[in-house]
Amino acid sequence: MKADEVRQMSDEELRVEEARIRKLIFDLRCQAVTEKIENPRQFTALRRDIARIQTERRARALAPATPTQAQA
Repeated sequence: MKADEVRQMSDEELRVEEARIRKLIFDLRCQAVTEKIENPRQFTALRRDIARIQTERRARALAPATPTQAQA
């Protein structure tokens, strides 16, 4: 997932996507215990996707109010 894709998502889509990725990581961990994983680099890619999502959510939370809200 690219940063541009994350920026285009709504807040609700970000929340849902983060939950989906966390479930994927959990499933991969379970698979790693019971059998061999085909691509162990998936862990890194998924963790980075979560970091991108969390970074965007935090940036939105810290973003200054829009000019119309600041003047009102």
